Amino acid sequence: MTPRSLFRGLAIAELVTWTLLLVGMLLKYGLGAGDWPVRVGGGVHGFVFLAYLVVTTVVAVNQRWSFGATVLGWVSAIVPYTTLPFEVGVARRGMLDGGWRRGPEAGERPGPLDRLLFVVVAHPFLAAAVGVVLVALVFVVLLTIGPPVPSR
Repeated sequence: MTPRSLFRGLAIAELVTWTLLLVGMLLKYGLGAGDWPVRVGGGVHGFVFLAYLVVTTVVAVNQRWSFGATVLGWVSAIVPYTTLPFEVGVARRGMLDGGWRRGPEAGERPGPLDRLLFVVVAHPFLAAAVGVVLVALVFVVLLTIGPPVPSR
């Protein structure tokens, strides 16, 4: 799996889960179907949203994106249906070209994020498992905290 294929897969998944959430909201508020459609769509979307943020960060470090491009990638997950156009845009600019960096280039002094990336790339299945567990933990904490309470 290349950085491009991983990033594209999560961009599409984020787009699909936005649809699940919006359909859930339509069922709840438009057809009075109760809370379950939003709980299901929102839960799936929330998990994929967090996974997309992690994958965007890993790909950004690997591809050496600027901080601004990385933030724009994160923001694309917040605005409905913009992850795929963002992916298409960075792919056209060549920002997804190439494979995974497995170590520093000659004369390069890797920073902490680069060193972490090299560990992730060297152990992809372990890194994926750890990533899923961490995303799940954050997801559970956010579910426990609950939605923000509007001020009156």
